[in-house]
Amino acid sequence: MPLPDPLLKLSNVASALIRPAAQVRWRCLMHHPRGSGGRVAGNRRTLRFGQKHAAAHHRHIGSADLRPGLARGNNISQLDHREIASVRNRQIGFVFQAHYLLPQCTVLENVLVPTLAKTALKSTAATDSALPSESDEARASRLLERVGLGERLSHRPGEVSGGERQRVAVVRALINRPRLLLADEPTGALDHASAQQLGQLLIELNREEGVALIVVTHALELARLMGKTVQLKDGRLVPDAAR
Repeated sequence: MPLPDPLLKLSNVASALIRPAAQVRWRCLMHHPRGSGGRVAGNRRTLRFGQKHAAAHHRHIGSADLRPGLARGNNISQLDHREIASVRNRQIGFVFQAHYLLPQCTVLENVLVPTLAKTALKSTAATDSALPSESDEARASRLLERVGLGERLSHRPGEVSGGERQRVAVVRALINRPRLLLADEPTGALDHASAQQLGQLLIELNREEGVALIVVTHALELARLMGKTVQLKDGRLVPDAAR
């Protein structure tokens, strides 16, 4: 059976330190087709839509030639700023180590922030007309209830725990129904118990929301929850020998 069209493909990825004399460059091809399953072959990485993946890392990605199916097969470097912003807002959800919640807004309002940009941007990606008609506020409330924050909708970030704030950040990342969820050290600022809960939550939402999940982490316990893992070693992405 032929592979489905790719959801995401990265090539000629490079990383550079701030000092030119200490520049470090590496290249990889990361290919993310829709569907289920995945494979690792040499310096190539494939992940099907809806799967979960972790990369243990040591340096940040500096530049990339991104060719995602979520941008209608276009090379994202050839899109203008407005089109790129639309892809980021509508098709990709981001979870960071810090929650970056607005302190003056309630939990519910923080989750709804990405929907404000959605209404102002014309999407460059194909939309799924089969999605149920659910208002943004109804979806936000439902997802917050799903992650155990149904009683915290009117609370502000300073009135909830660190683990709860990070769960709000996860819901915020999912509010626009992205096809790809990127989590950068999502448990790095949490205690062990909260980190375990959040890791398990990401796995469950990966399955329930049908979103491709990529987690970058130094936490091996979190990485082991993923279906596939790769490591960045000596400037190259390599399969995790322990898996």
